[in-house]
Amino acid sequence: MMSSVRTSSIPPFLIVVFLVSSLMSIIGHDKQWPTSLPQQLQALDLATRIRLDQHAIGQVSTDFGRLKHVLPAAVLQPSSVDDMVTLVQFSYMSEQSFKIAPRGQGHSVRGQALVPGGVVIETSSLRHGGVDGKARITVYPSKSAPMFAYVDVGGEQLWIDVLWETLKHGLTPRSWTDYLYLTVGGTLSNAGISGQAFLHGPQISNVHELDIITGKGNMITCSADNEPDLFFAVLGGLGQFGIITRARIALEHAPQMVRWVRLIYTDFTKFVADQERSISLDQKRGFNYLEGFVLTGYNLTSNWRSSFFSGKVIGRISSLAARHSAVYCLEGAKYYDHGMESKVDEELGSLLEELNFVPGFDFQNDITYMHFLNRVRDGELKLRSMGLWDIPHPWLTIFVPRSRIVDFDQGVFKHILKSNKSKGPILIYPMNRTKWDERTSAVIPDEEIFYSVGLLRSGVHELEQLEAQNKEILQFCKASRIGCKQYLPHYETQVDWMKHFGPQWDLFVERKMRYDPKLLLAPGQRIFGSEFSRQFLANVSKLTPSKADKPGESSSCNIRNFNEESKRNRAN
Repeated sequence: MMSSVRTSSIPPFLIVVFLVSSLMSIIGHDKQWPTSLPQQLQALDLATRIRLDQHAIGQVSTDFGRLKHVLPAAVLQPSSVDDMVTLVQFSYMSEQSFKIAPRGQGHSVRGQALVPGGVVIETSSLRHGGVDGKARITVYPSKSAPMFAYVDVGGEQLWIDVLWETLKHGLTPRSWTDYLYLTVGGTLSNAGISGQAFLHGPQISNVHELDIITGKGNMITCSADNEPDLFFAVLGGLGQFGIITRARIALEHAPQMVRWVRLIYTDFTKFVADQERSISLDQKRGFNYLEGFVLTGYNLTSNWRSSFFSGKVIGRISSLAARHSAVYCLEGAKYYDHGMESKVDEELGSLLEELNFVPGFDFQNDITYMHFLNRVRDGELKLRSMGLWDIPHPWLTIFVPRSRIVDFDQGVFKHILKSNKSKGPILIYPMNRTKWDERTSAVIPDEEIFYSVGLLRSGVHELEQLEAQNKEILQFCKASRIGCKQYLPHYETQVDWMKHFGPQWDLFVERKMRYDPKLLLAPGQRIFGSEFSRQFLANVSKLTPSKADKPGESSSCNIRNFNEESKRNRAN
């Protein structure tokens, strides 16, 4: 199958753009036009959808983390994907190129979605108000079996809306995030993890096809069989190689109900042993979803995931937590349809007999599948009503190898966080490496089982303390050689980024040179430092025009020389 690539030798808008610059005052941007953007941008049709006002700029100058504040030069509110293609292509071909950052919900926590002096593409304008005013979600049921069904989704769409649409057909995506008010393009640019990942892999392991706007402004349809290098580069690629405008997501039969289970432990080794045993079982004998978290008497009553428990139960668990340095909760779920209650009782009963939780501390609830997947929404609304949602979120999520998880418990849960008084859950659950496709850009520990540990804490007055604890945790992992990897990574130095990617670094750089040679996309990730960027762009400038302008091609000689120079710098 031929790749689907939309290109042109010289875009029409570039032919006329310089001829109409005298008409810019008609658009009304000339008096306040940012110096970081080329004046000719005002002559494009999309200029009427570019916002320069303080309100629009202010809305995209920070993110969910509320830790960074960066002003872009402008905000594009596209009316179609073509607007996005035009903007990127214009920047790439302009002598005064500018940085671009697509923004869905802005749910990054350390400025990854921000772009100083550049243009933010506010993709939410496409969600319900595109050219035809319809949400770009189309479900394709299978006549033969649900496992062959799929849904085509715009990258700007929210997962909660994908769920609503697929449930109308009795179908559902297989892998989720805990919070559903995130965009499809956003989570696929990272990985997308939740309690289904041990069974189905992260969301990036459940994608059939993508439409991508590369950093050259080319629209390319790609999959594992068609333009596979771009396909796997973008999945987990932190927005560095292209903007996801459409994803084809695998579907399966949607269950009607969920048996939601929480089991309490005081012994960490028993807790992780039971988690690992649970993820080794098939769907009939084990859980369809598995997570876990660390509980203390304080965060049990103050975090937004504790609505599962009644007040009486919270009192019992708090009393237990007061007698131990840490208490742990295994959270599992069994999916079923109406009329299957007795079967679930039998299967779950057999499973619980094999687990080693504290006797009398097993709790169960039956809720609808929709309510279960959207369970975090209740906590969000509660925090919003209290004014505690739009506050700093110094979140830290790391992947810890199975072989060192007990050391991590001793050093972090029982020592660094011993007196933790912050709001927000501390998650811990295992995943199987075999469910992750090693061809993607996502980085995980080199062990068959590894744990996701998420410190999803927030605070205003506690911010300095929380940040200090995060640094202490990372320093402990480094000093103890835990071998952890950050999820939603954030590093301050080029060397740390190189260490994060390890042997994947050279391929990452090659792909950047191939698909975004001018370093236009997602600069807020701060992967390429100023000196590294200078060297990078110097090497790119040596490419012949024909090579630089063709999608999917680059100079292998220059890439090789650049990587050799990078290795020398790393050694020094």
